[in-house]
Amino acid sequence: MHKYIIKRLLMLIPVIIGVTFIVFFILNLSPGDPAAMILGDQATAEALAMKREELGLNDPMLVRYAHYMGGLLHGDMGVSYKNSISVWGQVVDRFPNTAILAVAAILVALLIGIPTGIISAKKQYSAMDNISMVLALIGVSMPVFWLGLLMVILFALKLGWLPSQGMGVGLGPMLKSLILPAITLGTSSAAVITRMTRSSMLEVIRQDYISTARAKGVDERTVTYRHMLKNALIPIITAVGLQFSHLLGGAMLTETVFSWPGLGRLMVDSIKSKDIPMVLGCVIFLAVMFTVVNLIVDIIYAFVDPRIKSLYRRGK
Repeated sequence: MHKYIIKRLLMLIPVIIGVTFIVFFILNLSPGDPAAMILGDQATAEALAMKREELGLNDPMLVRYAHYMGGLLHGDMGVSYKNSISVWGQVVDRFPNTAILAVAAILVALLIGIPTGIISAKKQYSAMDNISMVLALIGVSMPVFWLGLLMVILFALKLGWLPSQGMGVGLGPMLKSLILPAITLGTSSAAVITRMTRSSMLEVIRQDYISTARAKGVDERTVTYRHMLKNALIPIITAVGLQFSHLLGGAMLTETVFSWPGLGRLMVDSIKSKDIPMVLGCVIFLAVMFTVVNLIVDIIYAFVDPRIKSLYRRGK
């Protein structure tokens, strides 16, 4: 198991190099001058030239990338072009807010997706099954931005039940502010989990050991959760892990719509201002978290299925 974990963590190195180079290259090709964005439209040509020199923007792109990666190897993510503060400090400060939103969203997805998927599988081709599949298709296809906008219009502007923006101070206000973005972000994930739960349960539901358990008089609830769901968990865990990783890295639109002060919103603001160090810091941090989440999912497999645990022990 330890060899497997070390191997997975080492695989993160080429991922970070590749991702940072692509993002660095794209940001340097995008229009806009970071020096002009920092100093404003009234800045003189001399001030702009001095700022570009200070930021190292006059060096070739590959030289600047090499300097950045050299600093990264020493644990330095640089400072923001926009406000000259530590990138690492800003990323660490914002990430807990994104994690709170992602956890709330995946809980919404689980509460909706797993029960709906189980019911759909047990009542295959019924009206309930057809309705759930249609809703799942809508949830997958509807862009998060439009869903969030509809939620804001209905529950915040029309009904006035919930706040539409920001993160409240204190537990109560924060939980109230969390409801709309969590439901918005969790709905599309719920659709994916519903479809995966249904298909995975259908593969198990007609197995001989299910018929045997029923013939022995085991009650239906025990058959469903102890025998069916337990043996259908591996694909469901995979889907949940991938969706949680997606929620951590793909919450940018939701955080922007609801003004949630997370890492996604920080990245959007940094892209707009062409704050290259801040964007790279966010991307690297999210890439690491994506790998960590996938590694945790692989470790959970070992507890669910002993056969997988034996493979990990052999270092595969």
